Formats: sequence, structure tokens, C-alpha cells
Amino acid sequence: MSAASILLLATTTACGTSDDNGSDDAATSSAPQDTSITVFAAASLKSSFTELGSAFEKANPGVTVTFNFAGSSDLVAQIQQGAPADVFASADTTNMDKATADDLVAGSPTDVATNTLEIATPPGNPAGVDSIDDLADPDVKVVLCAPEVPCGAAAAGVEKAAGISISPVSEEQSVTDVLGKVVSGEADAGLVYVTDVKAAGDKVRGVTFPESSRVVNTYPIAALTGSKHPDVAKAFADFVAGDQGQAVLAAAGFGAP
Repeated sequence: MSAASILLLATTTACGTSDDNGSDDAATSSAPQDTSITVFAAASLKSSFTELGSAFEKANPGVTVTFNFAGSSDLVAQIQQGAPADVFASADTTNMDKATADDLVAGSPTDVATNTLEIATPPGNPAGVDSIDDLADPDVKVVLCAPEVPCGAAAAGVEKAAGISISPVSEEQSVTDVLGKVVSGEADAGLVYVTDVKAAGDKVRGVTFPESSRVVNTYPIAALTGSKHPDVAKAFADFVAGDQGQAVLAAAGFGAP
């Protein structure tokens, strides 16, 4: 049975009984069982996973997929503290390793995508940011992810690769928060993922830089041991890793795992 087509049936069969007239009365019903899973996913996966969740539900009547999107470090902390979750998709291997070390992961995680950083500026690029070196200018208001968040760790990596030091005006807990400050004009530039720039369209201008290729984030996904529906959780993870999931992620700008 494919990951995209799970049949969830609740079958109740009553054994035949005889009434006073000696007739047999048997009742058998078969209907989809309503099942809900909660997927904790990195903020940068929001658009792609929302689309994949709808596709998975369509392929599996009776199944509902709900999401909790946030920074991967926040998500793994919530899972460690007992938050109900069926699937975890991280924007790096570090936070998935934390979940694995605490025996929260069922089986082995599967890498499903890669991503790199890009500079996002407001439309028109008012600060004239043309390279990663420009982010070291103290007159340029830069927003980064916090160091414990995957996009923050990646930012530190590209700083090292470029031989610069950036002094951000703020550090955010998710890449979508960084993007939001650029879109609102609160920042001259932010380091976000290539996929975030693509999803933002004309709300931002993207500035590529060669050092980004030296820091690549790998995205793993896994069903969790705390899931009340482990078969469905695994099926969703397999669906993301399968052909349809990979096509949606590639269309959003993610690299192959």
C-alpha cells in the first residue's frame, strides 16, 4: 500500500443472534475512521507542507493533518516537554538529533530537502546591499535568526566563510520572523532561505552571494514515538519523501536531499 493511499477502516461485526422467532440478526458496518495527526515542521516548510497536507488528506479520506510551524529549536523543545506531536520535520539535523537522542523518534529520520541562505531586502533595496560583505556595515540594519535556530546557525556559517562579523539589530526565533521584519521595512536586510525569498515574491528583493553554497541545511523528517497513530504518521513522512512530496518541495526552491 502506498504512503499516499492508506485505507483507514473501522469495522464492527456483530455475531449472528437468534430472536424468539428463530431468525438471524447480523449487523456489519465499515466506514472511514476519523484520524488526526499533528505535524511539527520548520517555519520555512510552511507553504510546501500546507500544500502536501491537503494532498495527503485528499488521498486519505478521514485523515486530518494539522501543523505547528515554528523554529526547529522551539519545536524540538516542545516535543521534549511532552507536546502532542506525530511527526517532526526539522530545518537541520542538529535538532532532529536532539529528538533522536531522547528516544522521541520512531525509526530513522529521512532527509527530504536541502536549503541555503539568501539576502532579502525591501523592494528597491534602499540600503544598496549587493553582497554579504555589505551586511557587516554598521549603518545597515540587519536581522538574523537567533544562533540556536537553524537559519541562525547557517548565518554564523556564512559569516565565517565570508570572513565578516554581522551585528544584527535583532535576532529572531524563526526565519519567517526575519522575513517579516524585512517585508515591513523594519530592517534593511535579513538572511533567510532561498525558498523564503521565492515565496515572498515581489515583497522582497533577493541578493545571492557565493558563500551561501558553503553552508547547506539538510531537512530530515520522522514519525515520533509519542504518536497515537504511528502508521499514519509514518505514511505522512513517507509521502513527503516520495515523488509527490519531492516535486512540491523542488517547486518551492528546495534542493534535493
